[in-house]
Amino acid sequence: MNELPRRAVSRTARLASLPLGFAGRTAVGFGKRVGGKPAEAVAAELQARTAEQLFKVLGELKGGAMKFGQAMSVMEAALPEEMAGPYRATLTKLQEAAPPLPAATVHKVLAEELGPRWRSSKFQSFDDTPAAAASIGQVHKAVWRDGREVAVKIQYPGAGKALLSDLNQLARVARLAGGWIPGMDIKPITDELKSRMSEELDYNLEATSQRTFAKAFRGDPHFAVPDVLVNSEHVIVSEWMDGIPLSQIVASGTPEQRNAASERYMAFLLVGPARAGLLHADPHPGNFRLLPDGRLGVIDYGAVNRLPSGLPPAMGTLVSAALRGEAAELERGLRSEGFIKPSMSLDAEALLHYLGPFIEPLSHAEFTFSRPWLRGVAAHVNDIRRPEFLVGMKLNLPPSYLLIHRVWLGGIGVLCQLGGTVSARQIVVDHMPGMQLRHLPPPLD
Repeated sequence: MNELPRRAVSRTARLASLPLGFAGRTAVGFGKRVGGKPAEAVAAELQARTAEQLFKVLGELKGGAMKFGQAMSVMEAALPEEMAGPYRATLTKLQEAAPPLPAATVHKVLAEELGPRWRSSKFQSFDDTPAAAASIGQVHKAVWRDGREVAVKIQYPGAGKALLSDLNQLARVARLAGGWIPGMDIKPITDELKSRMSEELDYNLEATSQRTFAKAFRGDPHFAVPDVLVNSEHVIVSEWMDGIPLSQIVASGTPEQRNAASERYMAFLLVGPARAGLLHADPHPGNFRLLPDGRLGVIDYGAVNRLPSGLPPAMGTLVSAALRGEAAELERGLRSEGFIKPSMSLDAEALLHYLGPFIEPLSHAEFTFSRPWLRGVAAHVNDIRRPEFLVGMKLNLPPSYLLIHRVWLGGIGVLCQLGGTVSARQIVVDHMPGMQLRHLPPPLD
């Protein structure tokens, strides 16, 4: 593979093979069941094979296909265990790894972006084997000319065309996604990814965002952002950052690592907008590191939300109203922010009950985020037999909150994958604007 498979027909055929491949394996499974193999064993085998093909196809295509897989992997914690289990390890791979581009292609990109003598003029050494591979680029470890270890992020040739082709195709076949991951609605994911596509392809813009974060957090005792040394349209060279990726802690972290990572991760989502005027908008665990000194290292600034005044102060006002159980004030605030359209009638107490599970972590001094808790929340809002379902159908998502909503939804998914115990209430009180501290009820424990 010398570059991303760019021809739309070729990429469409590969993506279309996913649901077709699932159908074929289902037929094989039926044959095995007729032959006497237990249904449970056949189902597990089919799930494992489907997961294997999912990673192979999405990983090799990279582009929007892999970015879609990464977005799904963040939210697997909300799926029922019998569905999510076979996919968990496979989707987690997409957070940090994918089949790499060959060295010759990497060298060609670097020569075009940094000059024909890039190796001798820029670096003391350069590792041709990528340290990590993502959706539209891969990262190589190198030593800069001044002796600093650096990360060299290289955009795949043809990434722009591939990204657009993939996301359009994924949107077309969204109705077949139940064959890939049962219960997952991918349409909102593909819509959001398409809206952020052009910014993520602009490495100059990404470098500017990273420099803004690096300046805001320089010398911070809790968070670390690597400085950018040089950048171009398709290459970013920044300081190397060691540490344990959160994706590794999700898979095999100790309780102490899970707690520390969860505490720092949740705080960063709130502190970033206040400090840098930007919201880091790609919450998947591969973008975060637990450093040896306890700080949280944060990389990859291709997706950001510009919030020059920080998070909306109304967020804290709404959260505090919900915690106080003041249903009428909560309804008024949601209407004022556009979450409830003027023409929509809504019972305030039913609204408060609907939002109850979402604010539960803030009702306690400490809270352990977990997959069972998130599955319970999902069941609470998605069960059409419950009155809460009708309340949810009447709520609107204002455009100004779209990316904030996506980041926090994904962030909660990651927290539930980590399974750490967090002082969530204190973090929100300390860092969310608009919280009315004097009026909060005491924590339940």
